Amino acid sequence: MDLNVYKIGGNIIDDPKKLDTFINSFCDCKGKKILVHGGGSIASELCRQLNIKVVMNQGRRITDAATLRVAVMVYAGWINKNLVASLLSRGCRALGLSGADGGCILADKRNPEPADYGFAGDLSDGSVNALFIQNLLDQELVPVFSPVTCDRSGQLLNTNADTIASALAVAFRSYYTVRLRFVFDSEGVCCPGSERHLPLLSRAQYVKLRDQGTICDGMIPKVENALRALEQGVGEVFIGNTCIQL
Repeated sequence: MDLNVYKIGGNIIDDPKKLDTFINSFCDCKGKKILVHGGGSIASELCRQLNIKVVMNQGRRITDAATLRVAVMVYAGWINKNLVASLLSRGCRALGLSGADGGCILADKRNPEPADYGFAGDLSDGSVNALFIQNLLDQELVPVFSPVTCDRSGQLLNTNADTIASALAVAFRSYYTVRLRFVFDSEGVCCPGSERHLPLLSRAQYVKLRDQGTICDGMIPKVENALRALEQGVGEVFIGNTCIQL
């Protein structure tokens, strides 16, 4: 049996036309599926309106206490529920979740060394409560995860959505043929010095392109999590704007 795990980022969420196209295609995807979404530009815009400094490091948000409050409100609230409502309007039985709900994805606060990311969450083996999520899938529900988790002491944490999607795919690899799809507005990872995109990417190629600066910013966690999923037994991983096509 197949399970498709899709992750969409801000470049899809912030563009109504692209988001509408994605949602229609996602609803047409048959069988069991999970959607993970990032945050888009809304959290950064709201931070600026509230005079909260926006700081990024290698594509990841530095999350202080004030930024965490904004992230939870925007990611687990406004964006998540709008996605769920859009899916429901098309007949998809979507259920909006954060990792804190039912303790389905528990994280650990990231070590402040060598860089302090504040209230950022990291996942490890056993972070995903696959049984809880499987019960939802068995009821023909479609989980829609925001990039918010919590630790075992109840501290909410901002967690990279690419990491969550990869962890979910790995957690179900023993039960399904899992396809992990990172959907964004580019055709994939660019070849250095050209507009062409790489049909395949190995870890050695990734390290070389990262060190050259070709792969940078938000693409770094995306590719790292894609490779990690493959290395841990996920059958197929796609990155690009065509991977929604089934």
